[in-house]
Amino acid sequence: MTAPASPPPGSPPPVSSPPFSRAVRGDGAVASALARRRAVVASLFARTPLRIKLIATMLALVAIALAGIGAGSVSVLRGYLVDRVDQQLATFVQDVAHRLQRGPGLGSRVPPDGLIQLRDGEGRVVATLAGLEAEHRPGPVLPDLAASAWRPQTVPAESGGGEWRLRAASVAGVGSVVVAIDMSSVAQITARLALTELLGGGLVMVVLAVLGVVIVRRSLRPLVEMEHTAAAIAAGDLARRVPDRDPRTEVGSLAASLNGMLAQIEAAFHAREISEAAARTSEERMRRFVADASHELRTPLTSIRGFAEFYRQNPAGDPARLMRRVEDAAARMGVLVEDLLLLARLDQQRPLTMSPVDLLALAADAVQEARILAADRELVLEVAGDVAPIVSGDEVRLRQIIGNLVGNALTHTPAGTPITVRAGTDGAAAFLEVADKGPGLAPEQAERVFERFYRADPARTRTPLPPGPREDTPSGSPDGTGSPDGTGSPDGAGSPDGAGSPDGAGSPGGAGSPGGEGAAGSRAAAAGSGASHGSATAGGSGLGLAIVAGLVAAHGGTVALRTAPGAGATFRVTLPLAPDVLPPSL
Repeated sequence: MTAPASPPPGSPPPVSSPPFSRAVRGDGAVASALARRRAVVASLFARTPLRIKLIATMLALVAIALAGIGAGSVSVLRGYLVDRVDQQLATFVQDVAHRLQRGPGLGSRVPPDGLIQLRDGEGRVVATLAGLEAEHRPGPVLPDLAASAWRPQTVPAESGGGEWRLRAASVAGVGSVVVAIDMSSVAQITARLALTELLGGGLVMVVLAVLGVVIVRRSLRPLVEMEHTAAAIAAGDLARRVPDRDPRTEVGSLAASLNGMLAQIEAAFHAREISEAAARTSEERMRRFVADASHELRTPLTSIRGFAEFYRQNPAGDPARLMRRVEDAAARMGVLVEDLLLLARLDQQRPLTMSPVDLLALAADAVQEARILAADRELVLEVAGDVAPIVSGDEVRLRQIIGNLVGNALTHTPAGTPITVRAGTDGAAAFLEVADKGPGLAPEQAERVFERFYRADPARTRTPLPPGPREDTPSGSPDGTGSPDGTGSPDGAGSPDGAGSPDGAGSPGGAGSPGGEGAAGSRAAAAGSGASHGSATAGGSGLGLAIVAGLVAAHGGTVALRTAPGAGATFRVTLPLAPDVLPPSL
């Protein structure tokens, strides 16, 4: 065997790890292993379902309780039986001692499972007497009497693993006597009790496990229903609710709280959906409103530009006539701007100048004016109710409402169509109706008739002026074809404002422009922006009925339309009566 090489001279001696550092590394490894085991146990516990945890915990507690009860009962029974054996030993020892003192001999009274042994003063066995059952069993290992205490004690059998309970006593003049009783009966009784408790405990565990599974499942069923409800809500069914339970229970209280929360969430989602839909609708209406307003304003602006260009190209023309045309276009643009400004003010909900106003008087004035403007029409004024239809409102705006409705009926019904204006009261409200027997509106048109710039005619054409005397238009003017502003020009036929275009036929303010309807059955454009304001055309800008709806809402009333194709149309405005004229019964 080769000896280890010695280090070269001058080199430092090898450094060995001290025992303390190795112990520290060992402790660190043990701590790391324990931490990993704890992590594995914690992960397993976290993945275990709640029902399994509850059942396992219940069974573990019951098993511990049964084991404790069984061990205690076996111990108590064994102690009781051992005490009985000790009492028997004491009785037999006293009996044998008395017999020996009266005379020699042990006598014949020996327990069936007992053993009596007589020893002399030096400890030698003098006589042994065994019971019938003890004769066939291994005897006890007798202790050294000189060293043992004279009290009951348990000793093992010579073979077979049995036990004996013995007691020794000294007998004057004889020596000592040892009495022993076999403990097999005690062991059998305690073993039988332990087995009975084990079987009974196992049966109890099985029954409790079955009952626990059933009870836990029934108890956790509401949680499963909550899980299904949550899944349905996550899928989009916000109307689902957790089934109601008794609120005095934990599950019932949780279900009530969840239902309240779900109701709030559904209401919030519904409100958000309504808000988003309203925002989209408002955005769409705003885009359409801006586009329609731009389109409406372009027509008079184009007319003014065309007349200016015509005057520049034809300086010899009649400037007065051109200025009148420019003024008409500017007036039309001003009316449109005023209507837009009025709608903007209504949207801002600015307060109105309120005072008592008689609707019947306003209706009579509107009918009288309409009879003058349309002498060929049959206009009838009717009164309903026993109370004067006096309301609290802005008289100027109320006149505008009636004027727009009457002008709308005059403009969008065929010539000769009768019109009826009815004013009166109905309970605590006053009403005003404007009815005609014209062509009426389709249901989809009636739903949108109060929208801004809405027209039932998709062509958006303006109704031409009624036939009559008209100033001669010089050839080549902006209102004729073939002029510098006519065919092929921005203001003539074939141009964006000429014939076949969305803005009119041949002139900026002619038939087919977006300010009118162009169809006998189109009623959606109100006369408030056209006829009632003295427009040069028979149609309006599509804002009259929108203004009517806004003004009626500002007065706290409602406006409704009752119509059908071929059955005419009836606009009904309902306003609250002034407090001074309310009937006493109301």
